[in-house]
Amino acid sequence: MPLKIGSRTILLYLLICVNTIYSQSIDNCLRVDDTGIIKKAYNSFEKDLFDYYKFSNDSIKTYRTFLAEVASLSLDLRKFPSINSIQLAREFKKNADTKKSLWIKLSEYESQEVTKKTSSTTSKKNEKEILIFNYRGGFIQCLKNTSNSNDFKEIITTLENDGNVSTSLISQKVYYLIDKEFSTIEVKNFIAFDIYYSILMVIEKAFK
Repeated sequence: MPLKIGSRTILLYLLICVNTIYSQSIDNCLRVDDTGIIKKAYNSFEKDLFDYYKFSNDSIKTYRTFLAEVASLSLDLRKFPSINSIQLAREFKKNADTKKSLWIKLSEYESQEVTKKTSSTTSKKNEKEILIFNYRGGFIQCLKNTSNSNDFKEIITTLENDGNVSTSLISQKVYYLIDKEFSTIEVKNFIAFDIYYSILMVIEKAFK
């Protein structure tokens, strides 16, 4: 039975509302960044992703393939990142000195007790150079709070308590989110920064 005009109008209205809420949620999270680098970095990541895998517009397949290769340590890091993304990673690294940053110094993130244990085996100079993804920071907390996925929220909550988890293991956990939750903008942004740019910040010195 064809939809009546009134039904079509209601459906169109609902679609507009959903798109508006979707836009507002990510826009609200982007407000924690007054430099615009987060938005630029996410766009650069997506371009790298789709240019590399060439799965057309199949977002789920593209993202899941990326996570699978990260988890299995088979991602070709010589060919994947663009120069633009490398430069952005360097910018993130350069500015990782405040609590607003997506990455902060390990000593600022960990509790006093854990920091003491770390300092017993690591020199003070080296400890200052260790950067950790700031799971308690404003941007990631916003992604967590706006997400409707309890599994995604649980992943971030676990990392808040122990951020010293391998990128490979994080990739595996995110990989197994159901499609409906996996394809959300919150999860995609998490993949972009906690996984992709965290890797680039480690390897950026290999690129000239």
